[in-house]
Amino acid sequence: MSSTSSSSEQSADDRTLDQIGPALSRLRRRAPATSKDLSRNLVLNVIADAPGETTVGGLAAEMGVAQPVASRTVAACIADGLLRRAASQSDGRRTVLELTEHGEAERNRFADEQREAFLEITVAWSPEERTQFARLLTRYGVDATAWSRKQTPRRD
Repeated sequence: MSSTSSSSEQSADDRTLDQIGPALSRLRRRAPATSKDLSRNLVLNVIADAPGETTVGGLAAEMGVAQPVASRTVAACIADGLLRRAASQSDGRRTVLELTEHGEAERNRFADEQREAFLEITVAWSPEERTQFARLLTRYGVDATAWSRKQTPRRD
């Protein structure tokens, strides 16, 4: 649709699609966790879901933040016993990040809290609607990650 089209010419589907960004933003703001938990959860998920080894630089790129921001977050996660630094198996000169057992347990705790919130929020939905939405949202996340990696090549 061109920017010269009037909003009255916009279809109901187009207006719905225009609401995706604001809806995703609201989801992020309404997450049942503190900002500290949100940051830690993001870091733990990025590292756990990475296809290979993750460095602080790679984490920063994946999170879309500056390296010093990622370094501070990693330092806090290490201090909390959620992450550890280790030598790369492919290049011993590189330092990579790994989840600890405590980190994996926290990641699972976050996932359990998010599932519980999802079930409470969607209590009026049918089981089929919940499952369909969960599948589509998960698919969106996978596709968004792939799209993002094509936009900005990862640097380590």
